[in-house]
Amino acid sequence: MATFVFRVQSECLGLPQAVTTTSRALDCAPSPSVKFCHRISSAATLRSSFEVPKITGKLWRVEHHGFSVRSQSGLEEAPGPIEQDRRSLEVTYFAETTTRDRADDPSLNNPLLRQHRLGCGWFAVLLEWEGVIVEDDSALERKAWTALAEEESKRPPPAYMLKRAEGMKNEQAISEVFCWSRDFLQLRRLAIRKEELYEEMQGGVYRLRPGSKEFVQTLKMHKIPIAVASTRPMKYLERAIEAVGMEGFFNLVLAAEDAHRGKPDPEMYLYAAERLGFGNVPERCIVFGNSNSSVEAAHDGRMKCVAVAGKHPVYELGAGDLVVRRLDELSVIDLKNLSDLDSPEFQVPELELEMEVEEERILPQVATKDW
Repeated sequence: MATFVFRVQSECLGLPQAVTTTSRALDCAPSPSVKFCHRISSAATLRSSFEVPKITGKLWRVEHHGFSVRSQSGLEEAPGPIEQDRRSLEVTYFAETTTRDRADDPSLNNPLLRQHRLGCGWFAVLLEWEGVIVEDDSALERKAWTALAEEESKRPPPAYMLKRAEGMKNEQAISEVFCWSRDFLQLRRLAIRKEELYEEMQGGVYRLRPGSKEFVQTLKMHKIPIAVASTRPMKYLERAIEAVGMEGFFNLVLAAEDAHRGKPDPEMYLYAAERLGFGNVPERCIVFGNSNSSVEAAHDGRMKCVAVAGKHPVYELGAGDLVVRRLDELSVIDLKNLSDLDSPEFQVPELELEMEVEEERILPQVATKDW
């Protein structure tokens, strides 16, 4: 009994799919698909005509394993040694199949819900707390780090290190940017102490950014899932949300305890998408951030990003998909256009052939002298 393995590569997904059949399945019923005919030359000659059901495509190449194979399509002839114990044939071809929409959920019994998921109105919004909902005070952040350095008899971090540490977790900044310690318990202690110093300097006063509360209320009115993320501890974040009167506005609240690394790592954004039910389709999530590290993290997680100017000017945030000064400048239609999977950013790029250019060899010149 010979075993035939077909490896299918989809033009849309670019991922191989394996389909295996045996000689017993050669007498299958005809089906509207591609037909292959092969003659296997070994100790015994097997002439078979079979079909691959439910797969359409064109033959690309024929590979041999252990014996001679000649395809009747006339593509190539691959000679090889005769081996009785290996009777496998791999046929690789490109299948012209359609891509299944990952936003669809066949388990939903309501066709209206499935249609809503397939439309561009099904998306989620991930908001950063500092710099998007409330004002981000970088001067106060610098003072907290400087006070911590004085307490621990460390060199105060310079400005370029503080800029690099923006958006990171405290433990991540202490170990990777400031290089103060690598011990886990020491990192934890320093991170907690830094947050205590920041909270003492701030005094529990938070200033909402103009238009941020109205924007969140609009999203809530349209029943759009909303998540808020911050690298601060949960107890301080919940206290800040209560202080500005926005408790109950968000479907999900993520803090420093919910992620191992901060920006520019997309870990927190991907976890928020998973919790909101968009783990299979992160492209339907829109991140709102106030720095280039937010844009980098969102794009690494295959999400769109709206950069909010304030801490950084507009011209520094050009990498974002949209740049706004106030959240209420956007409408729900703008967010639907961003979450549309048919936009060119989500299309699989076509493969281009690269021509190899042979470099000219420069021969060494030998000086000769006529005698």
